[in-house]
Amino acid sequence: MSSSSGVLGEDIISFGKESALEPQRAIFGCENSETGDLFTQHADGIIGLGRGQLSIMDQLVDKGVISDSFSLCYGGMDIGGGAMVLGGISPPNDMVFSHSDPVRSPYYNIVLKEIHVDGKALQLDPRIFDSKHGTVLDSGTTYAYLPEQAFEAFRDAITSKLHSLKQIPGPDPNYKDICFAGAASDISQLSKTFPAVDMHSKVQGAYCLGVFQNGKDPTTLLGGIIVRNTLVTYDRQNEKIGFWKTNCSELWERLHISGAPSPAPSSTSDTNATVDMSPAVSPSASQLPVQYEVGQIIFYMSINVTYLDLAPHIKELAVLIAHELGIDPHQVNSMNITSEGNHTLIKWAIFPAGSDKFMSNATAMDIILRLTEHRVRLPDNYGSYQLLEWNVEPPPKRSWWQQHIVGLSIGALAVAMIVLSAFLVRYIWKNKIKGPGSYRPVDAAVPEQELQPL
Repeated sequence: MSSSSGVLGEDIISFGKESALEPQRAIFGCENSETGDLFTQHADGIIGLGRGQLSIMDQLVDKGVISDSFSLCYGGMDIGGGAMVLGGISPPNDMVFSHSDPVRSPYYNIVLKEIHVDGKALQLDPRIFDSKHGTVLDSGTTYAYLPEQAFEAFRDAITSKLHSLKQIPGPDPNYKDICFAGAASDISQLSKTFPAVDMHSKVQGAYCLGVFQNGKDPTTLLGGIIVRNTLVTYDRQNEKIGFWKTNCSELWERLHISGAPSPAPSSTSDTNATVDMSPAVSPSASQLPVQYEVGQIIFYMSINVTYLDLAPHIKELAVLIAHELGIDPHQVNSMNITSEGNHTLIKWAIFPAGSDKFMSNATAMDIILRLTEHRVRLPDNYGSYQLLEWNVEPPPKRSWWQQHIVGLSIGALAVAMIVLSAFLVRYIWKNKIKGPGSYRPVDAAVPEQELQPL
């Protein structure tokens, strides 16, 4: 067990030379004493990223300097490195998301359905992982802790696959870890055998999984060992958590962050610049098929404005954005506006020009590059902005009625003409039968044309 105690203080916090985030006044804890691993490990302090008024995340979000999201990339055993991004990013297109319910628990929970060992799912009822707080993802916890039934199934599945290795006691008698001796000394070769490993330094060639039974607590607790070599995005605004397997030491290169010398947001003096990671569709022409029809481009822009109310200036802002993107102002429309203090989130949509149903790939890629490469420059009176997310959508699919509207209209018109003609013919015929005729007296040879005078 570890503990930390101290007093609260308030001062200016700096986020380092590599960060685009300017120093901010914030409340934080000044530690007077610590025990356990907090005292013996290399780390010196804890940053609180959970939910709560004193969390650094909540303080920065309330100030409007970042969006309500952050990301952590955990380095692996064989490869070092790691990264933290405060604020929203555009997720990689193959990032997998899970819902996180803030109402159910103050912790970051996810939906866990199965555990696979060697490609095979353990025979477990998914409800096992949904007890109490559900499955909790905790970056401050090192290991993983499973409910009793899930732990026993996991332990049995692992041991059945490792007949050639000798099972040994773990380094801490207080925790019954799953440890083996006789494995290779090359850590990089263990990933195919161990789903998650932690090095056991007391025995040469010995390794522990770092997965424990969570006592009698039904909560499933997943610590950092589960998400090694993984970028984890805590999208608190949209109540979801994303996972993307990657080499964290090469994260910035893989996500094409220009001008970033190390795993941290690149510094810049441009007030309109933003820390941006590779969007769902990478900004390169090869990513869009030649025949891909772009119906609209959606992007989210977070603005720290100097206006008390930005809504009356949206049309002016749309014209400025259109000018920077080299398109007609009528193509840029605001879809949604959400404001909190000086912080405003705007959802924009860019449509094809005029009556076109879609825009060319070349036009779409030019717009995307201008957005992602921060070429959009806004006047100082609009403050600073951050591009949070963008995606390309195909033209909306037309319904069966929309696809056949012309034919149906012509058919309806033809039917109407036929019916009208039939009514007209009938009307004429009936009036002809009932119309005034010549008067013919009985036995008269010819009709009498007029009355004769007496």
